[in-house]
Amino acid sequence: MHVIGTVGLPGSGKGEAATVAREEGIPVVTMGDVVRQETADRGLDPAKDHGTVAQALREENGPAAIAERSLPMIEDRLEDHEAVLVDGIRSGVEVDAFEARFGADFTLVSIEAPFDLRAERIDTRGRDASEDDGGEGLAARDERERGFGMDDAMERADVVVENTDSLEAFHDRIRAIIRDGKERVHNS
Repeated sequence: MHVIGTVGLPGSGKGEAATVAREEGIPVVTMGDVVRQETADRGLDPAKDHGTVAQALREENGPAAIAERSLPMIEDRLEDHEAVLVDGIRSGVEVDAFEARFGADFTLVSIEAPFDLRAERIDTRGRDASEDDGGEGLAARDERERGFGMDDAMERADVVVENTDSLEAFHDRIRAIIRDGKERVHNS
């Protein structure tokens, strides 16, 4: 069993890492999906209210609420797969939840890129409402993410990937981490 968690600010490349995992046959549990589902359940707009709902979940159920809601999803996938990628860890408290559950079988990967590059990527993907459309600007998103304790989570990473090269180079680096995890599973 191997659980790979990714942490990184918006636009750093977490979604691309998840794409590589899927290509490698590894299921992905996206912490954002937990929030998106809750946002829909509350009748709110996922494009605009995602951050508010993420904050509300943590306030209502404690700082590890989203991680705790994702554990059954991860365990379910581990029944049929030897590895799972958890996309979008936000805090040291969430890291604690995964380390407590999976111990040495948990690897935390911090994906990092400079602000300007991340801003460019977010504009290009067009998934998020821009500030002009009532969405949240990147600086505000960064600040909110950091408020959850993301810096603490990033500092605790087992592996740091600087995502500043080509997409292909980034995919190769993530693939190597995933394959290394597979090797660990087979050799233990």
